[in-house]
Amino acid sequence: MTLDPAIRPLPYDPSIETPEKGEAETTQGLIEQMRKIAEITYEDGGHAMRAVHAKPHGLVQGQLIVPQDLPPVLAQGLFAQAGAHDVVMRFSTSPGDILDDKVSTPRGLAIKVFDVEGERLPGSEGATTQDFLLVNGKAFATPNAKAFLANVKLLAATTDKAEGLKKVLSAVLGGAETLVEAAGGQSATLKSLGGHPRTHILGESFFSMAPIRFGDHVAKLGVRPIAPALTALTDKPVDLDGKPDGLREAVAEFFAGQGGEWEVVVQLRTNADTMPIEDAHEPWPEDESPYLPVARLVVGPQASWDEARSPRINDASAFSPWHGLAAHQPLGSIMRVRKAVYQASQAFRLTRTGCPLHEPAAVVDLG
Repeated sequence: MTLDPAIRPLPYDPSIETPEKGEAETTQGLIEQMRKIAEITYEDGGHAMRAVHAKPHGLVQGQLIVPQDLPPVLAQGLFAQAGAHDVVMRFSTSPGDILDDKVSTPRGLAIKVFDVEGERLPGSEGATTQDFLLVNGKAFATPNAKAFLANVKLLAATTDKAEGLKKVLSAVLGGAETLVEAAGGQSATLKSLGGHPRTHILGESFFSMAPIRFGDHVAKLGVRPIAPALTALTDKPVDLDGKPDGLREAVAEFFAGQGGEWEVVVQLRTNADTMPIEDAHEPWPEDESPYLPVARLVVGPQASWDEARSPRINDASAFSPWHGLAAHQPLGSIMRVRKAVYQASQAFRLTRTGCPLHEPAAVVDLG
């Protein structure tokens, strides 16, 4: 692979981060609101769930394949050595309550990569796995953690409230979102409230939205489908009428007959002015730095959901952007607060289920 000489990534330096005033208080506020969501859903269902991305639509196993011909600026961290790693991929939607899929919200993809060696981030010492948490949008809904707290308070206040109304609202907002996109834009607010188009989740591209350290450099990370069977699903409508778990059923139907392939891409930070670290609401210009492939994800045909096994794996597993290599440290306001918030969420699940959240050393350890 030949890299465009015009792509000159800026070096990583700890000084590129500037913590917000009152960030500790914001973090505590987020922990409290996320716990409120978790407590409400636990009280309703008697089962401790994630405060966000609670509903899984598929759990699949595959491999991450790093090629041998990466240029030095792309051969960083996990991607520094060519080879194959086992992976688990979890597809989800964003709310902390389990909703009918007709309440159409943003989609997420969590990836756990196995057999990863190198200096670890604090709190993940001793493990040999790397997590990446992605959502189907290139920029976050709010610029910083303080603004995000305001959104989470709204989510907490509406958790478990009038699902029928949420379906109606989702349909209305979906129509509004279609008009916004027809005019050449996208509204993160409309989508987060339930106005996401009712399309196939496997046709989506997913992104870190906020930056991470990329070895010697800084980047945003993404995963986009490249197998024709997957790209054919991009923007393809899914019939969710009378199917509260329609997305899960659509994923299961796909993987029952075939596998899929995605490419892992990174957008290197090349301009400090147009590619901010602390403002996650600002997309980085792709005309200045396009997303470049660094690996492939390959998944074979399999059962993406098994009622006897998958819920157990879902309960016993945990994903965090702060679990992995120091070479992929999360950066910026949104990412910094996620560390303590995710730890608190995992602790809540542990105390309610009594089932330890095991960090597997290999795919087979998932059970």
